[in-house]
Amino acid sequence: MKDADWLAERFQAARPRLQRIAQRILGSTAESDDALQESWLRISRAGTGGVEDLDAWLTTVVARICLDALKRRKSRREELTPDDPRGDVVAFAPGERPEEEAVLADSVGVALLVLLDELTPAERVAFVLHDMFDVPFDDVAAIVERTPEAARQLASRARRRVRGASPSRDAGKRRHDELVRAFFAASRAGNFSALLALLDPEATLRGDAVVVAMGGGSYWQSGSLETGIKGAEPVAKTFLGRARAARPAYFEGEPAAVWVHEGRMLVLFRFTIAGDRITGIDLIGEPAALERVAVE
Repeated sequence: MKDADWLAERFQAARPRLQRIAQRILGSTAESDDALQESWLRISRAGTGGVEDLDAWLTTVVARICLDALKRRKSRREELTPDDPRGDVVAFAPGERPEEEAVLADSVGVALLVLLDELTPAERVAFVLHDMFDVPFDDVAAIVERTPEAARQLASRARRRVRGASPSRDAGKRRHDELVRAFFAASRAGNFSALLALLDPEATLRGDAVVVAMGGGSYWQSGSLETGIKGAEPVAKTFLGRARAARPAYFEGEPAAVWVHEGRMLVLFRFTIAGDRITGIDLIGEPAALERVAVE
């Protein structure tokens, strides 16, 4: 067998894993296909002379191309004006094949993909490679062009931002934590499609009497806050571009958030979650409830 045929065969054998790596890093099936195609072009031209571990080398090539793609994506976003709709790019929604993107979102988790989009390119690559695919930090370091210790710190920082501050929490609580954090990330970014994906179709937003009395109805632009704003779309529209001052918190051991103004905790965001969707959000201003909040 010729070297070129052997290399093509090995690449095809490794392709499913390389595809998963690219999908997790880029959050898009279409973009991952492009990355795999570009990777093969580079690999086929470079040859394997001097390569000791072919699988590790293939991973490195693919990850570097994905890292470059993330940097270009970030650069494009920074060039857009705040009101440009092209800035509303969510990790699980780009591309030209929505059905396949939906499968990717379901397999990885919508909340996790939204939170990955909050990371810097280097943090995202380090976290995905090490935490999801067990790539050693020595190899990660070569890809992100840092020392192994710096690569470890990148992954650790990303882990804290994605998973929350308490790694000892059980898997269910961590998933809920991711969901709440992703919801506020999408809200701040004005990402309507992400908000819809995180909400149950019958989701409800309510405010207690204290929140309504302090002008909550006016702030949230709804006269139905106390009786309840119902449905994923109305709730998503209510949160679009808002909650910029919300801080992660825990209420009775469950992931939540609070609005703090001038050093005072004024409103608790309490979430009801079923499966991997938010079914209810309660805005609570009752002082007795706020006393039981633990802010990160």
